[in-house]
Amino acid sequence: MNPEISICIPAYKKLDYLDRLFKSIVNQSFKDFEIIVSDDTPSDEIKVLCEKYKSVFNLKYIKNEIALGSPANWNAAIKMASGKWIKIMHNDDWFSSEHSLQMFADATLNNVDCDFLFSGFTNCGSKGIINTFIPNTQLSKRLKKSPLILFQKNYIGHPSTTLIRNTKMEWFDEKIKWVVDFEFYIRVINSRKFASIPNALIYIGIHEEQITKQAFRNKSIEIPETIYLLDKLGFSALNKIYVYDYYWRLFRNLSIRRFDDFDYLLPDAQIPTKIKDMLKFQFKIPLVILNIGILSKFFMTISFLKERN
Repeated sequence: MNPEISICIPAYKKLDYLDRLFKSIVNQSFKDFEIIVSDDTPSDEIKVLCEKYKSVFNLKYIKNEIALGSPANWNAAIKMASGKWIKIMHNDDWFSSEHSLQMFADATLNNVDCDFLFSGFTNCGSKGIINTFIPNTQLSKRLKKSPLILFQKNYIGHPSTTLIRNTKMEWFDEKIKWVVDFEFYIRVINSRKFASIPNALIYIGIHEEQITKQAFRNKSIEIPETIYLLDKLGFSALNKIYVYDYYWRLFRNLSIRRFDDFDYLLPDAQIPTKIKDMLKFQFKIPLVILNIGILSKFFMTISFLKERN
């Protein structure tokens, strides 16, 4: 019989983090699960650790001879899953309570028409807890009205906060890394029913080795991916002020001051007209002024209203 939940772990090095995650799984009161580990690590350190835990729980280990990278490694783990639900867990995250998995399972029974669930989470750094976020009914209403509010802030957080029905849906877009999680959330929420769990069930490990840290303020990653995302969503998304503001802040923070900056960033794509108009307006304002938050917001609003008229 297939398990209720498949815990899918895309692994790459960080042996101590994975051991911490395994220990949190051992302590779970809910036991109807399997574990899938898809390993991009060049050495056998992850394989050796998995062998130690195979006697403790149902664990499938897959070694990728050629590293797949993020998010292809996420999808590889998911494709091997046989459970009714997919619980993706990055190996630097872990369950915050022995009842976390049980609360996820209970949520599927309380929301039988939903295919996508997400919980609250606690961000943890090397010095301990940073902050905690717990979703509320107001957030759910806003997401139902428009999942594009995730441009304002990724309220769902890392994929480790989610539980997804194991259907033949299209999973994570392997063409992107920086915006891959909230692109997926927008796509799923637009097409399927969802529910949130008002408890912080996951500890999110925050450290400098994360993919998002490596991509942060990297023009060659952020610009092509965000333009690709806009093309995928449709340029009408810019009619939402929080989407417009996202792109305004992106170009400001990356210090884009001329169209020539795009020549090597978008070699096979043209700059969308609405983005060009935004940039033309932004180029007229000295960067020292744009970097003052309240003034930047003021000019962004003027630019947005100008575009709408």
